[in-house]
Amino acid sequence: MGQLARDLVLSVDEIPAAGRSGDAGERREQLGGKGANQAVGLAQLGVRPRLVAVAGDDVIGDVLLDQARRDGIDVTAVVRRRDTLTGLIVELLEAGGRWRYVQHLAEAVLLTEHDVAAARHVLSGADAVLVQLQQPPAAALAAARIARDAGRLVVLDGVPQERRDDLLAAADVVRADEQEAELLLGGTPTVEKAQDLLQKGPRMLALGTADGNLFVWRDGHVRLPLTDERVADTTGGGDAFTAALTASLLRDDDPLTAARWAVAASGATVGHPSGRPDLRLEDLQKRVRELAGE
Repeated sequence: MGQLARDLVLSVDEIPAAGRSGDAGERREQLGGKGANQAVGLAQLGVRPRLVAVAGDDVIGDVLLDQARRDGIDVTAVVRRRDTLTGLIVELLEAGGRWRYVQHLAEAVLLTEHDVAAARHVLSGADAVLVQLQQPPAAALAAARIARDAGRLVVLDGVPQERRDDLLAAADVVRADEQEAELLLGGTPTVEKAQDLLQKGPRMLALGTADGNLFVWRDGHVRLPLTDERVADTTGGGDAFTAALTASLLRDDDPLTAARWAVAASGATVGHPSGRPDLRLEDLQKRVRELAGE
């Protein structure tokens, strides 16, 4: 459950100064938002995702939901909010992977507790529920608790802004990027801090660091460095990471294998512009073997 939006990516040589104009060298318009991006990644990895999100009742909403269906995503639980414009995320991408976002994600395109309650049958019937914590805390907690009570795998993406202990108690896996990890742990991530956080409820943490990712579970941990991929755009790396980590855990892979799949998927995604994953099983399997030293 999470964001669905129109994703507009403009590649520019440099951001124009105030009062000046500039040309974009490349333009991409596509299905976006963290919820939709993760659903796309899951579908590419052979999982059958259902998306719980909000779209407006405008033409853009129609177009994006049609794209999601073509991507293999079940969108029957997507709310169509009346008299609402579908969310918009504009990314200005400079050379070297430097990006800036300008987004219009009005309150009306965020999930409410009522929306989550209406999707109870979807959440409780899934094998895993991925909850983006950029959604309102009450909605995120409601989704996590429904899934937890049903005995499903609960994956939280982000850092709890409110009700932190309640959300952690409902989680199996927590994924946080470098900035989020520092907020979550109160400083630079360490194994000791992460092990302490596991006492709150999660059984696995996937934490971004300055030089890679730290994975900690109850009887082990591993640090995996960043891949040597040429980075075009980091924005989609986290969503591909979360999708691949979840897909691996759903296959009952051990934590170390799941960690390698997550890093491989992220590396495969940051090499192209935009947040949309482009995950191919044969490529990821090769990357996972390389990470394992095979």
